[in-house]
Amino acid sequence: MNAPYQLGNPLPDAAWRAVRLRTVFEHCKWDVQSEDHCVLADFPLLLAESAWRELSTLAEALSRELAAAEAELLNRKKKEKEEDLHEKLGLPRALQQEFRRLAKPALGVARVMRFDFHFTDQGWRISEVNADVPGGFIEASGFTQLMAAHYPGTTPPPDVADIYTRALAAALPKDAVVGLVHATAYSDDRQVMQFLGKRMAEHGLRTILISPEHIGWDQNVASACSSFARGELQAMVRFFPAEWLPTLPAKSQWSNFFSGSRTPISNPASAILVQTKRFPLVWDLLSTDLRTWRMLLPETICPSAVLSELELKDWVVKPALGRVGEGIAISGVTDEKKLRLIHKAARRRPSQWIAQRRFTALPVSRGNGSYYPSIGVFTVDGATSGAYARMGRKPLIDDEAQDVAVLITSSRGNV
Repeated sequence: MNAPYQLGNPLPDAAWRAVRLRTVFEHCKWDVQSEDHCVLADFPLLLAESAWRELSTLAEALSRELAAAEAELLNRKKKEKEEDLHEKLGLPRALQQEFRRLAKPALGVARVMRFDFHFTDQGWRISEVNADVPGGFIEASGFTQLMAAHYPGTTPPPDVADIYTRALAAALPKDAVVGLVHATAYSDDRQVMQFLGKRMAEHGLRTILISPEHIGWDQNVASACSSFARGELQAMVRFFPAEWLPTLPAKSQWSNFFSGSRTPISNPASAILVQTKRFPLVWDLLSTDLRTWRMLLPETICPSAVLSELELKDWVVKPALGRVGEGIAISGVTDEKKLRLIHKAARRRPSQWIAQRRFTALPVSRGNGSYYPSIGVFTVDGATSGAYARMGRKPLIDDEAQDVAVLITSSRGNV
């Protein structure tokens, strides 16, 4: 089976330096260097137009099914002799308790998520969804648009940052104040908020970059309460992972992000219900039709169902709430010492891990070796809204992978 993508030619040195600098200074991508390599690829991933149409259709179907499943999980309360679905999802105890007493879910607006696709020897498969606080806006929008200008005959996917900020602006009053809620100590989070803030300003929104500890609540309405900003917020963009919220002081009233908030949130913290990689373990207990998920996501089980170390070689072991490729064990790919430690941790606390059936991703090659791409497809309110890829020299997308612009082409020749 041939992969529906190829690598474009690298940009000439002068053009690449200009793209890289503009990505830093115009689009807030401050962390372009990791140790001795650039995290941005100086060439694009050229995706066949027919493949893009297929990915768009699949992403929208996945998004619809996910929204229905989340709504069902929110409304399901534990009945006598019925399994506790929230416990089965591997959520921290504080969040399990929160969902048990949850009354009215927090008000949502401009729901955004990202599905990570891989092309395998059996066609397209997904490894996960980023439904809670998906990243990649800078790479999928600013960086991709800059790269597209150098490759005539190609078109970029939709500009997700523009679509997302337009959706927010359309739902809010003119000159509305939006709180960009994030872990302010992390520059990689700050750069995303800074970038989105610039885009929101283009659509008439005002923004405050803020920590969840700087938010006050009055009758479930959020306000900025800090030395640098005060006043009611008309909406919030949450870039603070849901599982981190219970680590905040009780006075922060973090539970409002889950339940009761009358200030619209993108995304409400209830997204953790489908963000967890143990989501497939409750499928058979739901009435929601998840046919697209069942078709695209590899078989997923609790690690306790795998009896031997030898059997684990056929599975990818992942933390239920892991991010950016952390804590993933793949036999033959992950360092042996790290592999043993992860397997040991998964056996000790299997309820916090999953084992996912391995698939064979098809690499794309050039003279200096092979690359394994993962194409992240965004949806905003259920509609396909953009994409970018991450690419590694091994079939594991982790912190060593590069971000690469996806460009759509109808040509079979290299560009």
